[in-house]
Amino acid sequence: MRLTVIYENHSGFRKGLLGAHGFSALVEHNDFKVLVDTGTEGSVLLNNMRELGIHPGEVDYIFITHGHYDHTGGLKAFLEERGTPVKVIAHPGIFQHRVALKPRKRDIGIPFTREELEDLGAEFVLKREPFEFAPGFWSSGEILRRTWDRAVGYLEENGRLIKDPVMDDMALIIDLGDGVVAITGCGHSGVLNIAWHVEDVLGKPLKALIGGLHLRGASEKTLNEVAERVDAEKLYAGHCTGIDSYAYLKAKLGKGVEYLHVGKAIEI
Repeated sequence: MRLTVIYENHSGFRKGLLGAHGFSALVEHNDFKVLVDTGTEGSVLLNNMRELGIHPGEVDYIFITHGHYDHTGGLKAFLEERGTPVKVIAHPGIFQHRVALKPRKRDIGIPFTREELEDLGAEFVLKREPFEFAPGFWSSGEILRRTWDRAVGYLEENGRLIKDPVMDDMALIIDLGDGVVAITGCGHSGVLNIAWHVEDVLGKPLKALIGGLHLRGASEKTLNEVAERVDAEKLYAGHCTGIDSYAYLKAKLGKGVEYLHVGKAIEI
C-alpha cells in the first residue's frame, strides 16, 4: 500500500506545494487508487495534485470520511476537473446541516448540495455498515463508541440545535493480508474507538493509523491513553491532531509516531 498526502495543514519541503487547513490523500493498493477526502479549497487540492503528478481521471473511487467542509470543500472542483462519473463512498449522514457556534455561528457541513455534485458525476454509495467496495478497500461503517470520542459542532433541524455526534465519521480500512491500515479524516469517533473497530471489522491487527486524530487541546490523561492503549505499530498524525498534542505523543512514542505534510509518501 502507498499513501500520498495531497492536502494537509502543512506543505512540507517541496516547492510548489500548498498547505491549508484540511485533509486529502491518495491511497494506492491492488492496482486501485482511492482519493480520501478533498480538503477545503478546490484550487489548493488541484494545485497539489498537479505538482504531485496525480490526475483526477486516474482516481477509481472517492472515500469521504465525514461531512465537514474541510474534508469535502474540494469535491466540486475535483469533479469539474475530472469530467467523468466516479463513485463516492460515504455515510448516509454526510449531507446533514451542520453548524459551529464559535467564534460565531457558521456552517461547517458540505458546502454543496447532493444534487449539484451528482450533476457533475458523483455517484454516491452511502452505507452505515462496513463493506468492501474494491479489492482490499473497506469502509469501516459507523464506529462503535466504546469510550470517549471527539465529536464537535451542532446539527440544525427546523431551527433547533442538537449536539452533533458525528455518526458519519468513518475510516478507510486497507486489508494488507497480515494486518490492516486505517485512514481517518478527523477521528471524531475517538482514536481508541477507531483502532478497536477497524481490527474487529477484519479480525486483523492494526499496522498503522493515518490522518487527523482530533487531539488538539486534549488533556494529558487523554493523550496518555492514546499513547498507551492504541495498539498500532505506527501513528501518522496530522491535520486536527494539534502541534502540542503531536509533540507530547512524539515524546512518548518516539519513532512510533510521525507528522503528516503535503507530499509525504507512506508505504506499508
